[in-house]
Amino acid sequence: MSAADVIMSGRASATDLAAVSVGASLWVPVMLLMTGTLMGLTPLVAHQMGAGRPQHVRAKVHQALWVALLFGCLAALTLGLGSGLVFRWMQVPQEVATLATDYLGAVALGIPAVALYQALRAFSDGMHHTRPALWISLIGLAVNVPSNFLLIYGGPGLVELLGEGVPTPLRQLPALGALGCGFATALSMWSMCLGMAWYTRRSRAYAPVVIWSSPTAPRLREIGELLYIGLPIGLAIFFEVTLFTVITLLVAYLGEITVAAHQIALNVTSILFMLPLSLSMALTVRVSNRVGAGDLTQARFVAWNGVTVGLLLALFNCAVLWLLARPIVTLYSADSAVQSLALSLILLAMLFQVSDSLQVNLAGALRGYKDTRVVMGITLIAYWVIGLGVGHALGRGMAGIPELGIYGYWIGLNAGLTAAALMLGWRLLIKGRTSPQAAHGGGKSAARA
Repeated sequence: MSAADVIMSGRASATDLAAVSVGASLWVPVMLLMTGTLMGLTPLVAHQMGAGRPQHVRAKVHQALWVALLFGCLAALTLGLGSGLVFRWMQVPQEVATLATDYLGAVALGIPAVALYQALRAFSDGMHHTRPALWISLIGLAVNVPSNFLLIYGGPGLVELLGEGVPTPLRQLPALGALGCGFATALSMWSMCLGMAWYTRRSRAYAPVVIWSSPTAPRLREIGELLYIGLPIGLAIFFEVTLFTVITLLVAYLGEITVAAHQIALNVTSILFMLPLSLSMALTVRVSNRVGAGDLTQARFVAWNGVTVGLLLALFNCAVLWLLARPIVTLYSADSAVQSLALSLILLAMLFQVSDSLQVNLAGALRGYKDTRVVMGITLIAYWVIGLGVGHALGRGMAGIPELGIYGYWIGLNAGLTAAALMLGWRLLIKGRTSPQAAHGGGKSAARA
């Protein structure tokens, strides 16, 4: 869906593409902080199922839904009311800032929906049912693409696509550009939320845990347990994503061409990143399930084999970038200057495929051990101290270093991701040495709790 937004807004104009790019650099980190926190439900559910206690799951899901509703409304208000101040502070060009503010106001309408969806998805993943999220995401994409076309290009776009036979009412639809892209995103969010709610209510796969009956009132103790595990996950993801966000805002002074090319390169690499990210989520579920069953040996086996598969996926991603970068870039923009700069950044991104895949899968395995606070600390140091520090020094030419512009920031990304992979690998080695007795003790303590 993100790729569709970037491609279709880029076809409208470079300014619309820059507005969507800058706007996404704000709402995506906020959303991931929120949804990452709700991902804390996944190891909680998987742990209970591994320990043979499905009766304890329903109340945990209900608490996650209360948290999702609160977080979703707060995030929507923050985006709707505060984005203009951020753009002025970061000195984003006025034309881009105005369009981006409108775009964020529209996206904000769907943020509560994506929060509720993520809570239900975390429950489903913890139950080992990951396919529903795939199919419902495809439904979201099926809503997003035609909605994008209709709202971004309006009547003129329909006439260009279908010819003069387009009915008059449709011809009169306004071309909303970036604003239309925001409305389409909100529509897709609500379609996914409602789809997941319907499926978890009707499917027999969730029979051991009936979540759509006898709603549980908010319980501070169980909400606290969710936040204790989930908030560090959300913050770790937030620290990583905001590194990319801050870089997007820091390079805005270089102009629309650089911002557009930067966003295209990030978007392409983010699509490929879905492979190791998906494996990371599976590792969290499988490791947590084995830890819940008290089988530390199997948990360690699953963790390190998953990291190995992640390394193979990174090599596959490198091959894809090497072979297909040029034709892919042409899908995003017809501007030759944007294409040339984006292509050079994508080839530079090949350097961090291995470290990026390793760090996300190492983090996924550690979350299966509920070791979320250390992951958060490592992420903060690797991205904000090392990654941003190196990138800003190289990008702006500080301390006598030649100014490398956008390339300096991308070298900083490489440095941050590599540091994260090394530190997380060290942490997983330590967790893997935990004695089986400690694991069983932890399981008994959790049962008493």
